[in-house]
Amino acid sequence: MRRFLGSCLALIFLLSTSYVKGQIANPQYIYTCNQGSASISVIDNNTHEIATVVDLQELGFSANAKPHHVIAEADGSYWYVTLIGENRVLKFNRDNKLVAETEIEVPGLMTMDPDSDILYVGRSMSAVNPPQSFGVINRSDMSLESEKDLFFTRPHAITTLPGSNRIFVGSLSSNQFLSVSSKEVDSELTNLEGMNHMLVNFAISPDKKTMVGTGQMTGKLLIFDITNPVSPALEEAIAVNAAPWHPVFSPDGRYVYFANKGTNTVTVIDMKKRAIDAVIEGEGLSQPHGAALSADGKFLYVSNNNRNGGYLPEGMTAEDAPGTVVVIDTQSKEIIKVIEVGKNATGIGTNVQ
Repeated sequence: MRRFLGSCLALIFLLSTSYVKGQIANPQYIYTCNQGSASISVIDNNTHEIATVVDLQELGFSANAKPHHVIAEADGSYWYVTLIGENRVLKFNRDNKLVAETEIEVPGLMTMDPDSDILYVGRSMSAVNPPQSFGVINRSDMSLESEKDLFFTRPHAITTLPGSNRIFVGSLSSNQFLSVSSKEVDSELTNLEGMNHMLVNFAISPDKKTMVGTGQMTGKLLIFDITNPVSPALEEAIAVNAAPWHPVFSPDGRYVYFANKGTNTVTVIDMKKRAIDAVIEGEGLSQPHGAALSADGKFLYVSNNNRNGGYLPEGMTAEDAPGTVVVIDTQSKEIIKVIEVGKNATGIGTNVQ
């Protein structure tokens, strides 16, 4: 009897330990900016349900706060969101409590340096005349360290290369992007030939050898060799559907996923073959914008502006239509769920980006 009770207690202990360490106790959260509702929807990766909604108006911000992009620390301890309408970058903890903020003009996309305390902030695409610079913020206290001047206007695409102290910043207005050292040792401007791509955003492969960029106007995915990160070399430009938006690599680097805002589709690129593997379409994809992956790569989350009412719940008009987050099974490449969120869902992020 004692042995039986001892075995039961041991089993309960193991189960409880798994519960604490597993996904149930510490779920991965997917953060979605509702630019038209001044809120952020927090989605639980385990259930594909909204765990909570962070209402920015309840925190004292205006209905025109326009949350645009969100990223999170690798361990999920903190997450950050840009507010175009408030000229702010906010820092929240894991419990979705606002802990700090900083002021910066028309902030857009963000990227963080995993090797330091720095958060880099670009400028919003919607800004009429944004500053010709990007912001450098200390994440620990959210102090604005500096604003680095650039050689071109309308900086938008932005990413960091882990282990290199290097940032890549791309322009919407000219066919250029800059590779710049965070230590101000060097910088090099890359000029791209032909029609202006209007670089939306970059993503870097897990092996840190390849960077991809999306061209809004040309409808192309640009593939760069960054083994020499000071001088990235364009290797290939793959024609895809119209207006490719925010790209994301699979955890193994085999695939790149991104939304095509111009065709209400999601493209999957096989990076080994350097070719389109699949084009996903279906309910809920309406002006798709951002992309984020679950930590295991099994689920792709795509945010949708849906400002034109392409997805319309029963009884609603296009004017009232919610934004959506479409959940895609990356194995079957099928939409398995449509999550209705706030209006004009834009940037989406998680702690494995």
